[in-house]
Amino acid sequence: MNAPHAGRPPAAPAAVHGGTDDGPPVSFDFSTNANPYGPPPGLWRAVRRAPRHAYPEPAYRALRETLGAALQADPSRVEPAAGGTEAIRRLTLAARLHGVGEAWVPWPAFGEYAAAAEALGLRVHAYAPTEGPRPRRAALVWACDPGSPDGRGLDESDWARLADACETSGSVLAIDRAYAPLRLEGRDLLTPGIEAGAWLLHCPNKVLGLTGVRAACLVAPSRPGRAGLAAAVRRCAPAWVLSAEGVALLTHWHAPESTRHVEETRGRLRIDRAALRVVLSDLGWTQDDSATPFWLARPPEGRDVSTLLAGLRRRGVKLRDAASFGLPGRVRIAAQPPRAVAGLVDALRRLEPAQRPSSSTVLPPTAP
Repeated sequence: MNAPHAGRPPAAPAAVHGGTDDGPPVSFDFSTNANPYGPPPGLWRAVRRAPRHAYPEPAYRALRETLGAALQADPSRVEPAAGGTEAIRRLTLAARLHGVGEAWVPWPAFGEYAAAAEALGLRVHAYAPTEGPRPRRAALVWACDPGSPDGRGLDESDWARLADACETSGSVLAIDRAYAPLRLEGRDLLTPGIEAGAWLLHCPNKVLGLTGVRAACLVAPSRPGRAGLAAAVRRCAPAWVLSAEGVALLTHWHAPESTRHVEETRGRLRIDRAALRVVLSDLGWTQDDSATPFWLARPPEGRDVSTLLAGLRRRGVKLRDAASFGLPGRVRIAAQPPRAVAGLVDALRRLEPAQRPSSSTVLPPTAP
């Protein structure tokens, strides 16, 4: 898959999240990369019925056993976390306490990798996944597959560069797997050998459509030699780090009904993605390739992105300005059901009355 962006990564990317805003409720949200088809029914019932009147079991033993079985990892290697951001902050802190003085982060990427490192005084370096990191000493190296905002999957050569750089420098490799369940095409090329030496971050609330339930887990490397870091990650966790709702979400994440629901929604998202890409192309937008339901796009030439997004937002439609990722002039857009696409097209028409889809474009039906 072609790299979707040109230019050199910044030396230390600005850590801007850029997700939520303080405006009125959004009617059609194309800015989120969460599954628009919501959670599996059984999992959702379990989250709603979570026992909020009592603390969860403080060591999360049953949850570790459940996740260990699902992720094929010894339960002692599983660390529950209060969402991906908390896990990133905690792993960065543990690495800092173990003498790591710098972090290498992919660009473009989620800003929390850099923000967590900068908050602890680590020197931050950005790298393009197609070139790989170049640490000269032990560092914390982040990778995300597929990535955000571009939805790009790493290929064999990308993984080889990462593994070689970390092995040579003695660096800690951390792989964000938040979007792996949302891969709609291509294969997962992470090899067992690389996985054995890496920290894995799983954040299933994206694919489950429950981003408001902050729940994730870190899985420590199975390869010997990082026991001290794993112990530090556990020590750095606050008491009862995971809420009762978070325990319910992670407990039911791999239930058969949940697995079936996720697979079904992936099929629907493939259809939605294809329909939206056709509509945008017909309206003159340029779009990058992606393996996920979200991708980078650029409005027709001459359109100011900030002005366009502000106009759409006033009409209840939200897209993500990719300037927060260091990519001005582009947006991240995500596949949504047909009714939302019709709302987007209507808002674009109202902003640009002269710009209409050609007669060959078939708009998706407005039924949910």
